[in-house]
Amino acid sequence: MTDKDIQRMLFEKQDKEYRDFQAKLIPDENGELKTDSMIGVRTPDLRSMAKALARDPGVSGFLSALPHKYFDEDQLHAFIISETRDFETCMEQVTGFLPYVDNWATCDQMNPKVFGKKSHREALLKQIKVWLKSKKTYEVRFAIRMLMCHFLDEDFDPKYLQMVAKIRSEEYYINMMIAWYFATALAKQYEAVLPILEAEPLVLSPWVQNKTIQKACESYRVSDDQKTYLRTLKIPVRKSDAK
Repeated sequence: MTDKDIQRMLFEKQDKEYRDFQAKLIPDENGELKTDSMIGVRTPDLRSMAKALARDPGVSGFLSALPHKYFDEDQLHAFIISETRDFETCMEQVTGFLPYVDNWATCDQMNPKVFGKKSHREALLKQIKVWLKSKKTYEVRFAIRMLMCHFLDEDFDPKYLQMVAKIRSEEYYINMMIAWYFATALAKQYEAVLPILEAEPLVLSPWVQNKTIQKACESYRVSDDQKTYLRTLKIPVRKSDAK
């Protein structure tokens, strides 16, 4: 299964109006909107294709043909990886693909099912720590998201909060992910997160702290009393402050 075969299949499902709409929502890592790099395949169609292709041994040709030309190919790639059942194979696929991810949608929609198995927690955490040190925006974002998805419940450890809190970045999509992580952590581990928001001097950047509080206050999983207190922890921020 070559990349040309995949492209042909994708163009058979093209929706140009959807493509034009989608291009406005998903800029690349340079903030540019590139309609000519999008085919316009709807997500349910991509997921359906991925489920079928994940069982096809010939898909390895497509997975190795990096970088892809089209956003839709990247999306399909991410969905195929998410269906991979063997942990080691999946991890190899993720580490090979992540350096080529250049937008939030592909990053956030890659959610390998096998990563959710408790037996793989130790190996997953080891790789998360590697990604957190990366210079690539979407490797860091993916790492934080994996911590959010898999290490805020029974496998939670307060030290994971510190791993994320110490990240300093000028990248909007990293900072938004940090805020999303801490807002989710407030819903699940409120008492553990609170000291980070109460700390003086600040542990988080002012922008990340305020965005965390905003997102937590939008959540139905945070109580009204908790929201009232969280609002008192907001920091006055000038427009010139780094995000």
